[in-house]
Amino acid sequence: MHAQIVLFDGFDPLDAVAPFEVLHASGAVTVELVTAEGPREVVGGTGGLTLRATAALDPGRAGLVVVPGASGAAEPQADDSIPAVLGRTLSTALPALLKTAMDDPDVTVATVCGGSLVLAMAGLLDGRHAVTHHLGMDMLDATGARAVHARVVDDGDLVTAGGVTSGLDLGLYLLEREVGPRIAHAVEELFAYERRGTVWRAAGPVPAGER
Repeated sequence: MHAQIVLFDGFDPLDAVAPFEVLHASGAVTVELVTAEGPREVVGGTGGLTLRATAALDPGRAGLVVVPGASGAAEPQADDSIPAVLGRTLSTALPALLKTAMDDPDVTVATVCGGSLVLAMAGLLDGRHAVTHHLGMDMLDATGARAVHARVVDDGDLVTAGGVTSGLDLGLYLLEREVGPRIAHAVEELFAYERRGTVWRAAGPVPAGER
């Protein structure tokens, strides 16, 4: 299996690196850093930490496409606020590439933290179950997505994760789902990290409070 982790200017480094390391450690998934534009140095939103993307995002390549969130100022009106950073992705080729990936039955698109808002703001999550950072849940709802308060939400070919550290949980869940629980457990032991929370899926009886 192959995973493409998407970088964009102002991305949150932990959102990208956590799933990268988890998936790579499995030995069963090849992982690369990509951008909409192709190989380049990409400056993250945390202290100017820079990672190098080695390829362009290929939305037709079977496997996983992982979209991180952004890191930025807490003030919502600031030019480098997280909503502003995420919003700037809409003027790039990324939304069209992600739409192509989401339309491909052989691709699972996954997000960490505000990564789901990139999809949502591009109009790609209408009616889909998803989660984002707790501070962005209202924004997610406003786009037409069906926001779910869970650590990880599995909506079939869309798997989203909540806050920044949930990239670890996302990576381990993707390993369990796509490769198998024995591999996921081995990586969990290697990282000395136990996943948090129940993965939400639209399966089983509906709880009384949600009817």
